[in-house]
Amino acid sequence: MSKKSTLLLLLFCIFINQSCKKQDLDPYPKPLNPNLKYFGYTLVDVGFNDPTDMSSKTNYIDEVAYYSNIADILVTEPTDNIVGRMQVINQYGVKAVIHLFYLLFEETAQGGGSGHIYSLRADYQSRINDFISTNNLTVNSSLIEFFYIGEEPTWNGVSHLEFKTACDYVKATLPSVKLLYVEAYAAVDNMEIPSSIDIVGFDHFFLKDPKNSTTYKNELNTLKSKRSNVTQKIMLIMDAHFILRFHGSVGIGKRDLEQIAAGYYQLANNDNEVVGILCYHWPSGFDTRFSDGSRNLPKNVLNEHKRIGQAITGK
Repeated sequence: MSKKSTLLLLLFCIFINQSCKKQDLDPYPKPLNPNLKYFGYTLVDVGFNDPTDMSSKTNYIDEVAYYSNIADILVTEPTDNIVGRMQVINQYGVKAVIHLFYLLFEETAQGGGSGHIYSLRADYQSRINDFISTNNLTVNSSLIEFFYIGEEPTWNGVSHLEFKTACDYVKATLPSVKLLYVEAYAAVDNMEIPSSIDIVGFDHFFLKDPKNSTTYKNELNTLKSKRSNVTQKIMLIMDAHFILRFHGSVGIGKRDLEQIAAGYYQLANNDNEVVGILCYHWPSGFDTRFSDGSRNLPKNVLNEHKRIGQAITGK
């Protein structure tokens, strides 16, 4: 076989493979909720290497891009230059969720709900200014969908005043970028949502049927009641990983995560205040060495994610 024929065959195989990826599923119809437009995963580009494979891969955008449109990037220092990383995921039709919590806050004590107390850094203003300057974000802000400032701040001991101070400063410095805040379910009753926040959510995992859970619905209603204004929208945080110790203890098996995912989509599709679903999480081995991320869940579960993501994003 000639080199030309080999190349043509290779290109044909790639085309067939990509086509099959997009056509091997019966997709959900377009969402009824006109505001539902975001779908993506956490831990996509945060420097974490999945220990369950043989590679040293830390960026998984190529694995999730054809059915998602947001992906997180972690920054910890004001000198972190992430322009290239943002451009890479943008080339896949995905926008960045920039994780700023550790740029602005630092652990100062132990205690509180999570066992850790975080405080606003004394130099938070210069750190965010330097980060924006390093990445020329006044020009490159179009590559960003959200700044993610809320790493369960109430649960992690951040005072309401310090959290508001950080959010207000980031919003005033770069107002074109929306701010995302996610709280732990155990702290929803005590949270306060600054008016500078655009989108808010909470995480409550290990629920067998969140769609019909009175507990989950009450927490969601409490979250809504905490908003500063009606323009603040909701991001659902989907249970998209598996830890035998926790999921198994409440009778959830890996394959059950298919129906759990479908339940989250039904919740999102029937609530016009919900703008997206953010899945926790993609790579395996993060919370514990033996935890499964979505990439290692059974095919029926991952296919459900793909159906949901393609319906929401239109990809």
